[in-house]
Amino acid sequence: MKFQANTKGRTLFAVLALAVIAMGQFVWAQNLGSAPASNVAVQGQTGAQPEGAFLNFINWVGNVIAPVGAGGAVLGAVVSWLTGRGFGRWLFAAAALLAVSGVTRLIEFWITSGTGGVA
Repeated sequence: MKFQANTKGRTLFAVLALAVIAMGQFVWAQNLGSAPASNVAVQGQTGAQPEGAFLNFINWVGNVIAPVGAGGAVLGAVVSWLTGRGFGRWLFAAAALLAVSGVTRLIEFWITSGTGGVA
């Protein structure tokens, strides 16, 4: 692969895209109000309880990892489309990550509306 000196526009676009993603995290961040959320895993539970730890993991995957990955995949699709390469796999990856997010949100709903665990 040859070195290309004219990559300034692509670098600027990549830095701008990363800045927009980073700013979005601050804009849509959850406001906890004046009460800090330290030593609290799930409302009414602690991280030591299996239900609390599992719900935190599901919540983290469904609400953070999968949607951010889907956004990255959409960005990859746009870049691939702009450069004239195939972009279908990127769109499929974004849809799959959003599906994972939806399923984990469904599992989170089932956990929170459950009967209180095994007695």
